[in-house]
Amino acid sequence: MNLSRSSTALLAVAVVAAGLLSAPASAEPGPAPAGPDRASHTTRDFGNGAERNEVAAATPDRGTSAFALPEVQPRRWAPARQGYPRQTELPLPPENPADKSIKLGLVPYHGIAPRLNALQEESDRVSAEVVGHSALGRDLYLVTVTAPETPAEAARQDRWRALIENGPGAAERDPRLRRHYKAPVWINANIHGDEWEGSDGALRVIERLATAGDAATARLLSRTRIYVTVTNNPDGRVAGTRANGAGFDINRDHATSSQPESRAVRDVVVATQPFVMLDEHGYTGTTLIEPATPPHGQNYEYDLYIKHALPNAEGMEEAIRKLGHPETARADIPFRDYAPGDWDDWPPIFTPMYAIYQGAVGHTVEIPWQVNRNAYETLPVEELRRRSAVNTDVAAATIEAAIAYADTNRTALLADQIEQFRRGWAGEPSPSIPDGFVEGFGPEDRYTTTFPRAYVIPGGSAQRSPAAAARLVDHLVVHDVRVTRARHAFALAGRAYPAGSYIVDMRQPKRGLANVLLEAGRDISALVPQMYDISGWSHRLLWGASVDISATAVPRVAATAVSVASPTGGVDAPQGRDLALSLRDGADVRAVNVLIDTGVAVRRADAATVLVPAAARGEAAVVAERFGVRFSVAPRGSAGTPLRKPVIAAAAAADELFALREMGFEVRPVSTALLNDGAGLTGVDALVVSSGLSYGQLNPAAKAAVDALLARGGVVTRGATGAAFNAAAGLLPATAVAARGDANGVVSVQNTGPVVGAGSLPHSFVYSPLWFTGTGFTVEQRYAADPLVAGHWLPVTPGAGGPQQAAGQAAVVSGVTARGGRAVLFGTEPLFRAHPKGLYAQFARALYWAAQ
Repeated sequence: MNLSRSSTALLAVAVVAAGLLSAPASAEPGPAPAGPDRASHTTRDFGNGAERNEVAAATPDRGTSAFALPEVQPRRWAPARQGYPRQTELPLPPENPADKSIKLGLVPYHGIAPRLNALQEESDRVSAEVVGHSALGRDLYLVTVTAPETPAEAARQDRWRALIENGPGAAERDPRLRRHYKAPVWINANIHGDEWEGSDGALRVIERLATAGDAATARLLSRTRIYVTVTNNPDGRVAGTRANGAGFDINRDHATSSQPESRAVRDVVVATQPFVMLDEHGYTGTTLIEPATPPHGQNYEYDLYIKHALPNAEGMEEAIRKLGHPETARADIPFRDYAPGDWDDWPPIFTPMYAIYQGAVGHTVEIPWQVNRNAYETLPVEELRRRSAVNTDVAAATIEAAIAYADTNRTALLADQIEQFRRGWAGEPSPSIPDGFVEGFGPEDRYTTTFPRAYVIPGGSAQRSPAAAARLVDHLVVHDVRVTRARHAFALAGRAYPAGSYIVDMRQPKRGLANVLLEAGRDISALVPQMYDISGWSHRLLWGASVDISATAVPRVAATAVSVASPTGGVDAPQGRDLALSLRDGADVRAVNVLIDTGVAVRRADAATVLVPAAARGEAAVVAERFGVRFSVAPRGSAGTPLRKPVIAAAAAADELFALREMGFEVRPVSTALLNDGAGLTGVDALVVSSGLSYGQLNPAAKAAVDALLARGGVVTRGATGAAFNAAAGLLPATAVAARGDANGVVSVQNTGPVVGAGSLPHSFVYSPLWFTGTGFTVEQRYAADPLVAGHWLPVTPGAGGPQQAAGQAAVVSGVTARGGRAVLFGTEPLFRAHPKGLYAQFARALYWAAQ
């Protein structure tokens, strides 16, 4: 793709604003040390631990450069404008005898491309292509299985797909579309790397469909397109890890898109608009097939979903029963078989839940037999291979059954996808679903919301962070949410907005996705006794941009559809004047760190403001354009103190390491084991402690090294591990009080301190929240009087550990320690899963302050 200079700059701004940095493709993934505190926050044991409630552990350092500027992101994948088959010869990765799938008798990653290439040679029904790359640079494959199509026939299918979304009324009235539109089905496999057999089951189905000579298969493929992302996590497949090569659980990333693997499948689902999708997982003892328990996502068109999801799940159950294995006599269907909260579909972070918002009937499938982790290491190879064979049978059977359901029910699925998008365009209220709509549907399943008429992302002085606003707009657009940009100033609900403000008109086909990303959410604590994973999130409240809600009106102003946010960077100061930059966003921090790396003498006026000398105006202009930040004029006579970028030693989770590196910090991972083995702290300015470091378990040499750092430098802690480190090391006289381990969500806070509190948002995110009591420290941030905005937070015991007890308490504290260093203790989660991006800067300010 050829880009003009201005286009390159524009796209670079968009990439940085979206936070789309990935690890290099230079190393094989290694084993992960023990995970963060929140890894143990399980709610139910499904044979192998609660599958959807673990957070990836911190991964070893792989030499990620903290200084390299991000590259311009290549154009997102979209189907080529040609017929089928669209066959490409896949590059062959090198053979890797250490691939963990080999022991199980499964296809190693390096064996997938040869099999697909051979199938393309043998069959004109199979097309294979690379649609992205993993965190470590491995190819991500998409296979399309369908009857051959001429370019004209394929173009007609594309036009019909667009019409279903953009003109549902016309699509409903088009008899040729209703007769000839091919039912799209999407199968996603191996999103968790050590849940292997979905890939093998999918390959079996692909091979059968490609080579079968019967008339029924030919008729099926003339009516259907089957899309298969064969392994969504090749890094984890090779290494035998749940996480990808960056240490992330990809099946928690779909609302955030921080990882290349989740971005790749996002583009697949947007481009293919499937009727039905399966996400093949393992292992739960008994095969598990969604639909899920309540709470159900309140932004779904749930009636259109459950009318298909339940019978499709029962059809898949019948298919595995016919396999004849003793362990496949039945399946667990959570909607039918589990209690509310045991296996919910509330957050949009999971692949099938995200797919529902894109028009699909999405299912997680959990195959039965455990072959990973302890089982992988301790069971005989023969038993592992027996289990894997059963699991592969189950995966293949569920895929075959889902394809059959989509084919048999093609007319109804088409009508209901059209209806979902029609409701969005029409702005109809959430449907009221009667009891008994499907067997078992009752009041506990009824979740609805009130859609606003529009969201407005202001431009000009009303915008808290232009960089954050651009990032949010770009994020919405790549997820297929419609955003427009006002050509002129306008007024709405008594407020004036300048030209260039962005508008999200909620009368659009994917209004559910727009709303689930932008609304505040809901406190569901009283509705279910527990939740499977996070219960609160909000890009409007936590991503750092100012976003207004219009409940009943949409702006009457000429506007242009947005494909990428407008550039936001600049230098707003006269020549010869020093510059100032407010540290409100991670992009601001990244810009400062790059300036420091290039030798600019940056100064700190206060915790939230840095000063750049007039002589470095050129350097400032470069980072302003690249990162979308704006420099203002510094007040005359502003002196400030020199600011240097701290070298950080971090005992932290993978998501925290990722966020720190994304902001441009140099990070050296440490742990109790690494320090006891002699890992040095020479040259380190600040220590981050949130996972895997116990002061009491350090040997004398390691403890002496840590003590020396604590005397000369700073420490920033998070969570229970950080609070325990503070107490054991005798840093600040703050006593931590813990809420329930699974309590999580969006909270209101009061910013009271000069470091973390300076310029921070009035909202934060918590998972296993803490608060601090005592004296002898500065309270940087307090929980508000009614703290929980959205999420699930019940008391530990009646009258203890709940949001009522947290109200008004210190959420973040800072101070000078008895050793002479500085410390900041977080009871909140400002870097959680690369999600609350608007909170990054407060953690960075804490690091700068503690390290000085």
